[in-house]
Amino acid sequence: MSAKKLVQKFYKSDALINSDIMDTFLHPDVLLDWNSSKGFIQINRQEILALASELGKAYVRSKARVSHIVKESDTVVVRYSHYIKTIENPREEMLLAHFMVIWEIKEDKLFRGFQMSQFS
Repeated sequence: MSAKKLVQKFYKSDALINSDIMDTFLHPDVLLDWNSSKGFIQINRQEILALASELGKAYVRSKARVSHIVKESDTVVVRYSHYIKTIENPREEMLLAHFMVIWEIKEDKLFRGFQMSQFS
């Protein structure tokens, strides 16, 4: 699978709120540098899986609306908006945040990520 197709498949899936699905996309040595409006964090595979699990407890649905995707070699850049539906209000879709991510792909898995986000 091409790097771009892998990233598209990742963001079309429920990986952001389902750690089992997330697990299938992550390289064993994945690392994500994340700059958000709250500051900088660096998270590894276990922390990414824990985050997906926690999000799955709060949200019944998650949708990434990709507006831009650019591929060069094994690197894919994605710009998307993350929409969610909460357990308390499952009929209303709400914008959670906007994201820009650079993913390096290794062995057909997400290997190294550089992400920036801003809450809506």
